[in-house]
Amino acid sequence: MSAIANLKVKLFADGADLAGMKEMYANPMIKGFTTNPTLMRKAGVQDYKAFAHQVLEAIPDRPISFEVFADDFDAMEHQALEIASWGKNVNVKIPVTNTSRQFAGPLIERLSKAGVMLNVTAVMSLDQVRRITACLAPDTPAIISVFAGRIADTGRDPLPLMAQAVKIMRAKPKAELIWASPRELLNIFHADSIGCHIITATNDILKKLSLVGKDLEHYSLETVQMFYKDAQAAGYRIKTGI
Repeated sequence: MSAIANLKVKLFADGADLAGMKEMYANPMIKGFTTNPTLMRKAGVQDYKAFAHQVLEAIPDRPISFEVFADDFDAMEHQALEIASWGKNVNVKIPVTNTSRQFAGPLIERLSKAGVMLNVTAVMSLDQVRRITACLAPDTPAIISVFAGRIADTGRDPLPLMAQAVKIMRAKPKAELIWASPRELLNIFHADSIGCHIITATNDILKKLSLVGKDLEHYSLETVQMFYKDAQAAGYRIKTGI
């Protein structure tokens, strides 16, 4: 676990299950939380605002991102200002574009200048990172969430892109880069190696932190024992000549 203790990248938990969020809040290694409408729907959230206030009551002192869900920029702005009013630890997630592929830059600029802490999300290209960074107010903290896992899903190595994103964002020192949608625990070390500020991961990935540094010979034996135990429990039989 010494390798985990030496990490500079901050670990955020990504999810919308209140019990799971409380579980991660009990872990001092988890420095913040992210959510989105898809995760909320999957978790069965019915009342967006009521859920958010439950979360903020349970987690009052670490950053939490809640996302707007309008598609019109004027409506997004009204939602963003409302969400920002829910707590000092709230980052408002704004998608990089609307569903018509219109860049959210003017809205990002207005909100950031107004002091709203943003989390600009669904970002996947360096051009988007550059344009977003240019819109951010220098004195307002902000996050840019680059979906490195989805980039990797396309067969591209996200590491060079993420490393370049870190350099681009130096123009706004109060802006932080999130490595979003990681696919495996190793991505935490990838993010750390290129100076990424934050990585947000689902609970199933974060629960693997105890495996870091595990003896591989022992892990091999545990895997063999698991296969044997499950075969026995299933009652599998193969007739042989023995």
